[in-house]
Amino acid sequence: MNNAEAIIEKLKLQSHPEGGYFKEVYRSDDVIKAEALPEAFKTERNYSTSIYFLLTSENFSAFHKINQEEIWHFYDGSPLLLYMISPSGELSEIKIGRDLDKNEKPQFVVPRNYWFAAKVIQPDHFSFVGCTVAPGFDFEDFTLAERNNLTTEFPQHDKIIAEFTR
Repeated sequence: MNNAEAIIEKLKLQSHPEGGYFKEVYRSDDVIKAEALPEAFKTERNYSTSIYFLLTSENFSAFHKINQEEIWHFYDGSPLLLYMISPSGELSEIKIGRDLDKNEKPQFVVPRNYWFAAKVIQPDHFSFVGCTVAPGFDFEDFTLAERNNLTTEFPQHDKIIAEFTR
């Protein structure tokens, strides 16, 4: 049976700025020129990228957003709970896991420009997932939420924002 420490070690995962651990496992060789991309992208992007991402129950993935859709794929461990705030301020949540009878989704797409955060559902456990992004991810596309700014923008969600920002 897998455990978090073994996965981190065997796959050489590193700490991620949002929380948890990650490793890029795919970056397409081909690129899309900046002028062919929407205005949000200032430089060229690879067609697609994917990472491994591991989160433990002692940590959380802090609210952040990117310029692209992000597809989450569940692999192992506890299901996780993903929170999203749309650009218009609607809060939603989704369980990512493999128990279809509990309405968990083994794959889920986070829309672009949504603020999102995640936590492991089971105490003393981990969630191991993959994330795929197209056009490919670049840290230029990543914005980590600042608690005061996000609370000012969405005061109706102050409690969840406080729980999932640092």
